[in-house]
Amino acid sequence: MLKKIIQDFRKTMNPPVFLGSAGLILAFVIYGAGFSTHASVVFENLQGFITDKFGWFYILSASIFLIFVIYLAFSKYGHIRLGGEEARPEFGGVTWFTMLMAAGVGIGLVFFGVAEPIQHYVSHPEVEPQTNEAIREAMLYSFFHWGLHPWAIYISIALPLAYFHFRHKLPLAPRSLLYPLIGERIYGWTGHVVDIIATVGTLFGVGTSLGLGGMQINAGLNAIAGISLSLPIQLIIIAVITTIATISVVTGLHVGIKRLSQFNMGLAGIILLFVIITGPTIYIFETFVTSVGYYIQNLAFTSFKVDQAYLVDWQANWTIFYWSWWIAWCPFVGVFAARISKGRTIREMIAAMLLVPTLIGFFWFSAMGGSSIFIEHFGAGGIIEPTLKDEVLSFYALLDQLPLTFITSILGTVLIVVFFITSSDSGSLVDVMVTSGGNPNPPTAYRIFWCVTEGVVAATLLVAGGLTALRVASLTPALPMAIFLLIACYGLLKALSVDIKVDGLPKREELKK
Repeated sequence: MLKKIIQDFRKTMNPPVFLGSAGLILAFVIYGAGFSTHASVVFENLQGFITDKFGWFYILSASIFLIFVIYLAFSKYGHIRLGGEEARPEFGGVTWFTMLMAAGVGIGLVFFGVAEPIQHYVSHPEVEPQTNEAIREAMLYSFFHWGLHPWAIYISIALPLAYFHFRHKLPLAPRSLLYPLIGERIYGWTGHVVDIIATVGTLFGVGTSLGLGGMQINAGLNAIAGISLSLPIQLIIIAVITTIATISVVTGLHVGIKRLSQFNMGLAGIILLFVIITGPTIYIFETFVTSVGYYIQNLAFTSFKVDQAYLVDWQANWTIFYWSWWIAWCPFVGVFAARISKGRTIREMIAAMLLVPTLIGFFWFSAMGGSSIFIEHFGAGGIIEPTLKDEVLSFYALLDQLPLTFITSILGTVLIVVFFITSSDSGSLVDVMVTSGGNPNPPTAYRIFWCVTEGVVAATLLVAGGLTALRVASLTPALPMAIFLLIACYGLLKALSVDIKVDGLPKREELKK
């Protein structure tokens, strides 16, 4: 029996990647849970070191990725189809988009939709707090952190993965992005190390979102039923939702993940529409239009702005945290987005992933953040105090100022729960694909293993330092991943330059010329 299990493991998994990733995660869980006080101090010091020494690198890298994908969209390579000229999309446009949105932003959009604009409005260091200028800057940086840059980072890994997998039959794993540079050596230790970093980064990225989700679900239960805000409650929530996510991931991509993503985006749309109708409707649309214009005007400046003096702490806590979070999260979104994008052209994939989610995110922040600022600036208030007390309370503080609070609080909590589930099951699907050597349809048993592991990592992060540990979890793996992505972008350009010269599909070995 044991012999058969070992044989099956070798057939379906990539042992060095699986064991290496699992070993690192196990060591982290033992350290974080068993020595939580020491871990909390270490995480806080590590966060300070990375942001101080490498913050400029994260800012520069994120802007390079945006320039790169815009160039590809308008280049002569834009017509190339992922999977050959006869390939057609596996999923319809609406389904494809809802799955991308659920994976790409998920819980974070709900968590920060009110919390970020309100905190910038109250404490942005460049403007007088709670003034018209503070409103302008609050919306600018909320748009900046959730706009084009995150999706450009995602595309920078999703596009080359889809290209090499569907067009050249390479594994659906990050190692394939190095093929134009090192050829068949991607199947050796270089490829193993890249996939291990991607797997661990995915686990920490997803774990960060799941930790935020557990905290906010707790806030929802507090608003609905008076359940106290506490770590034990958050750990129970993570355990319960991870169990549900495990059931979802077992049902597969075409059933569980697809249907949950469609339901989730529909529910998010209902809540968004409710806030627009019952909130300051005209102000929301004015905020959207004005903030989009201001964002475009300042895009170049904010993209390359590195604060060296009084803004350094603010930028570390916001921009650098976000860029590192997106980069750490990008192997998950990239592999998942590549998996569902067969048959799309390069130009189509970039346009859909870069523009549509960005505009929807802008409208979400205009409605949630704009309404909250309107209530504070022109109305009765009631949002700043709970937001500053605990970020997880901000979303429910807004709902408390609108009609049907009890019903909308329930719907908001359901929304976060389903985002939690879609993030967890999508992330576990990605981890098992990478650790199985790029198999797009990995075994069920390993899906369960990684889904449970993600829940354990999220719980450990909360125990080992709460929000500080969540931030460090995104910062640390993002550093090597950013370097890898820059190399991968060069490799894709090298491969495309060969592809465009060949009638039909070039042979795989030609890509390395």
